[in-house]
Amino acid sequence: MDLAIKAGSAVTMDGGRIIKDALIIIEEDKIVDVGPRRELAPKYRGYEVLDASTCTVIPGLVNAHTHAAMTLLRGYADDLPLKQWLEQKIWPLEACMDGRSIYVGALLACIESALMGVTTINTMYHYFPDYNEAKAIAEAGLRGFVGHVCFEWRREEDLKAIEDLVRRWHGSYGGRVKVTIDPHAPYTVGPEYLKELRLLTDELSSKLGDRLLWHIHLAETEDEAFKVEEAFKVDVRGGVAVYLDRLGVLGPDVVAAHCVWLTDGDVEVLARRGVKVVHCPVSNLKLGSGIAPVPRLLSSGVTVALGTDSACSNNLLDLLETVKLAALLHKGVSRDPTSISAWTALEMATAGGAEALGLGQTTGKIKPGMKADLVAVELRKPHLTPLYDEVSHLVYAARSLDVRHVLVDGELIVEDGEFKRMKVEDLLVEAEKEKEKLLRRLGEKTSKR
Repeated sequence: MDLAIKAGSAVTMDGGRIIKDALIIIEEDKIVDVGPRRELAPKYRGYEVLDASTCTVIPGLVNAHTHAAMTLLRGYADDLPLKQWLEQKIWPLEACMDGRSIYVGALLACIESALMGVTTINTMYHYFPDYNEAKAIAEAGLRGFVGHVCFEWRREEDLKAIEDLVRRWHGSYGGRVKVTIDPHAPYTVGPEYLKELRLLTDELSSKLGDRLLWHIHLAETEDEAFKVEEAFKVDVRGGVAVYLDRLGVLGPDVVAAHCVWLTDGDVEVLARRGVKVVHCPVSNLKLGSGIAPVPRLLSSGVTVALGTDSACSNNLLDLLETVKLAALLHKGVSRDPTSISAWTALEMATAGGAEALGLGQTTGKIKPGMKADLVAVELRKPHLTPLYDEVSHLVYAARSLDVRHVLVDGELIVEDGEFKRMKVEDLLVEAEKEKEKLLRRLGEKTSKR
């Protein structure tokens, strides 16, 4: 679609540039120009016009760590420690999920994300060939990274799933869908398997001519180093990231979620190896895991993105909420109101998220040559009036439901707050049916014990 977006303003995330009364010119899937409307309007005539004159337009938000299919488990198990939450509640119910339930949960996540201004998600979950998260992302029109989560106890099954996932989905839908290699965590994947997955990532990247990401949970809880030592009888002195570095598995293609309990050595290793960190403050707080040292990571030169984690531990996929919390949380902890600025928080959700996922030259900024992944946020509302500073409003005052329009690859997938690609009500009905199936299967399994 060739489109001219008439915006009240554009927060470009490109060198701090904010353009008032802006015009954004899109041809097919890319931005070809952006600037003041008075300068560009005479140059670009005959384009279809999207009126966002009461909105500020920003790059699409990037949710750099989630588990999309777990949206089907939203609210199932709350207010429990991570170990108990996983082992006693989540994993037993997840064992009842099939491809169809995974697909429905992921599709629900994609639509929720799109309506809240997220254009790219990075998701880790179990892969089934028939129905899966990749299919959901493709059909919803989002940009997405999809990985099959790997565990020590199912190596052969994992490797077959990865082979099928890569063959069917990597680079599909015009490159919108890409595959990642996803060891679950250092305490569930042993040292030899971690090295095997590292080698597989390098081999596939070379074969495909496209660098695949390596996506892992890291240092999420205070006892993680102990759990690794206990599970695999290895030396984790110095920190979990230090341990991974000794295995030779870290590099700039690694996306590490959480990174709450880091030693000084861990921070140094993450910076030196170019590892990208995903801060998930809502999930970490809800599970009582702690608070990641984000200011220290940023000052060390580590790229930090933001993630919601799953709707099972959040319980929303609301990245604007995450942006606000990321800005406020570290001010309170450090008692320094300058520790994470509004601009820095928004950058972690846009340009920083894109950089973390290897999309730094593709999306995350509003500039010529970038993909047209854009979000228009309505500002003509009581809670957003008066307007002094767009970034302040976006971080501290705006709500995700203020999102009015969303484009991915130049396609308008949300218009005037309505998801355009499918009938949402039908999916809501199907999601409730899938929930009932899961509970029935769980009950049947429990009764047989």
